[in-house]
Amino acid sequence: MTGVLTLIFACQLAGEFVVSVLALPLPGPVLGMVFLFTLLMIRGGVSEPLSEVAGGLGRAMSLLFVPAGTGVMLHFRELGQEIAPLGLSILVSTVLAIAVTGLAMSWLGRATRADAEGTRDD
Repeated sequence: MTGVLTLIFACQLAGEFVVSVLALPLPGPVLGMVFLFTLLMIRGGVSEPLSEVAGGLGRAMSLLFVPAGTGVMLHFRELGQEIAPLGLSILVSTVLAIAVTGLAMSWLGRATRADAEGTRDD
């Protein structure tokens, strides 16, 4: 378990390091997840210990929302003053996410049916 946690945190640290050195407009942990994903692709899959640790971290994920909720309550007045742009951005991003997901699922459904029928022309 310690080795798996070390691997996860090492990938996050590497992501933080690369982002800070290259001044990338990307959160370090996101780049760290890309590094971890790449390592898993090279290894050919997720090991059982990594799966168990990731499951445990996933079950504790709700604890990570406590600081965000506290921040919302702390800055409630400022958020209230910016309710129109915030609401519009949430609405637009939600509609875009639904549209992109629908288009992707439609495309994947067609590709899957074409593969099953053996008529794909790629």
